[in-house]
Amino acid sequence: MSSPLPRRPAWIEIDLGVLARNFRRLRAELPPAGQLLFVAKDNAYGLGAVAASRVAVREGVGFLAVYTLGEAQELREAGIQARILLLGERLPEEVPAVVELNLEPCVGQLEQASYFADAGRHRGRPLPVHLKINTGMNRFGLPWRRAAEWSRELAGWEGLEFAGVLSHFAQSDEADKTFARVQLSRFEVALAQLRASGIRPRLIHHCNSGGFLDLPEAHFDVVRVGLLAQGVFPSQACRRLAGLETVLSLKARLVAFQDLEPGDTVGYGMRWRADRPSRIGLVPLGYGDGYPRLRNAGEVLIQGRRVPLVGGVTMDALMVDLTDLPGVRLGDEVVLLGRQGSAEITAHELAAWKGSVSYDILTGWRARLPRVYRE
Repeated sequence: MSSPLPRRPAWIEIDLGVLARNFRRLRAELPPAGQLLFVAKDNAYGLGAVAASRVAVREGVGFLAVYTLGEAQELREAGIQARILLLGERLPEEVPAVVELNLEPCVGQLEQASYFADAGRHRGRPLPVHLKINTGMNRFGLPWRRAAEWSRELAGWEGLEFAGVLSHFAQSDEADKTFARVQLSRFEVALAQLRASGIRPRLIHHCNSGGFLDLPEAHFDVVRVGLLAQGVFPSQACRRLAGLETVLSLKARLVAFQDLEPGDTVGYGMRWRADRPSRIGLVPLGYGDGYPRLRNAGEVLIQGRRVPLVGGVTMDALMVDLTDLPGVRLGDEVVLLGRQGSAEITAHELAAWKGSVSYDILTGWRARLPRVYRE
C-alpha cells in the first residue's frame, strides 16, 4: 500500500467558526421576520459550497442560491435539504432536473414560464418559481415596463406557484445610489401590477450584499448575501458592519532561496533585476492556482511584514524579495491573502493589483489548491 501524499505547501484556509459568527451578525441586522438567503454559487465564492452551506443551515439560514444544476446536485447529494433558488435562465431540457432536485427556479421569460407550468401540470401540483423582474440590469428578467401585460397572462396559468418575486441591483455597492433607487421604484411599480393581476408571491427580495448594507428600504422579506458572509465587503464605498471577520485565507510555505548578485535577473522575461546583493524566496503557487499573473507588483506577508513580489508570477511559483527580512527559514509561513499578526492583505488589495474586483479573486482559486477547514 502506498503512503499518503504529504499536504501541499500551499493551501486555502477557511475558518467555519468565523463564518458562523458572520451569519449571526448579519441576521442581527434584520427585523425578526426578515430572512437571509446565502448565495452558494461558484463554490460559495471560494469557500466550498457544501461546507459553507452546512454552516449556513446550522445557523438558521433556510434558503440557498446556486446558478447551475450541477451546483444544486452537489448540495442535494451532500444531504442538504434547504430550499434552493436556481438563478439564471433554464432551457427546456433542464426542467426535469429542476423538478427532481426540488429547486425553485427564477423565471424571466414567458416562454420559460410555460416550461415550468407544463411540468407543474404534469406532476399534478404547481411548481414553485420566482419571477425575475428586469428593472435596469438588463441581463435576466421580465421587463418592468410591461408588467401589466405579462402579469395578467401569468395569472391565468395553471401549474405555477409564485414562491417569490425578485430583481437585482446594477449599482448597489457604489456611493451614488441614484440608479439603485430608480430600480427600486420600478420594482414597486411591477409589484403593484402583480397585485392588481391577483398574483401575490410569498417572498419579495431585491437586495444583494451592497443593498443589504446601504438600502434598508429594499430589504423586503429576504436579503441575498454571498461575499458579505465571508467578511468581505462588496466595495470600499459600502457601509462597514462591525463584527464581521474574514473567513478565507491563502497561505503557503517558503520552499527555496536564491542568493543573487547585482545585475542578476528573476523569472521569465528577466523582468526584475537586482541592484544589490539580494535574497529571493520561492513560494510554491502561481497563476495555475488562480493567483493573479502579476509582474513586479503585489506583496505577501512573512513574519508579520509585507514583502514585495519580484519578477512575473509563473504557473506554479512566485518569487519574493527577502533581502530586508533577515532570519527567514525554509518552511516559514507566507500569507498571500488574509491576516498574519497585525498585518493583513485583503481581497480588495489583491484585486487592485490585478486590475479586477474581489469577486473575481475569491472565485478564481483552482481545485488543485487544497481547502483546509477549521472551526
